[in-house]
Amino acid sequence: MDYNDIKRLIDDMGNSKIDSLKIEFPDGVKISMKKNTEKEVVIAEPTKIIEAGVSVPPAVKKQEENSLVKMEETENYKIVKSPMVGTFYASSSPKKEPFVKVGDKVHKGQVLCIVEAMKLMNEIESEFDGEIAEICVNNEDIVEYGTPLFKIK
Repeated sequence: MDYNDIKRLIDDMGNSKIDSLKIEFPDGVKISMKKNTEKEVVIAEPTKIIEAGVSVPPAVKKQEENSLVKMEETENYKIVKSPMVGTFYASSSPKKEPFVKVGDKVHKGQVLCIVEAMKLMNEIESEFDGEIAEICVNNEDIVEYGTPLFKIK
């Protein structure tokens, strides 16, 4: 498998509606891809790819290791994603306290934030019970459909 084949797989994954893909080739090369707001590609046996003629710089190997750690950390969290494109607001008005802060206990149905779309204020409710582990966006950030807003443990 050469660089162009891998690039084509990444592009096809990015243009498709699937969220994850795992491939194991007969020669032992394993490729696992998972969509998030960041594209992550995890190659289980990079030595096989090096043998195929694509050299992997040490910085890329380090980045892959960090991606693996990051992926393991996020597996323990439930993620509340934006259901629409709009502007993220942590509170109902600039002078009020945010709906939630890191460490707050939340329950299913509790309002976590507001996403303004086309001058409509849409309350985003928690889909899970748990504790806010991370707020992934800043107040007044523009968010896309599927952007992670909160991590709940």
